[in-house]
Amino acid sequence: MKAAKMRDMSKEDLLLEEVELRKQMFKLRFQTATGQLQNASKIRGVRRDIARVLTILGEMETARQGK
Repeated sequence: MKAAKMRDMSKEDLLLEEVELRKQMFKLRFQTATGQLQNASKIRGVRRDIARVLTILGEMETARQGK
């Protein structure tokens, strides 16, 4: 997901997105361990999406404290 689209989301939506991404990461890691993962680049993409969500949440917190 693009960062611009994430910035339009509310804090609650971003927190839910983070939970879903972490669940997806768990499933991908499980598939890797069992040898069923076909496309290993999905792990990298999900990891980056989690980082994007956390970065935007941090930006929101910083903006809130600055007011």
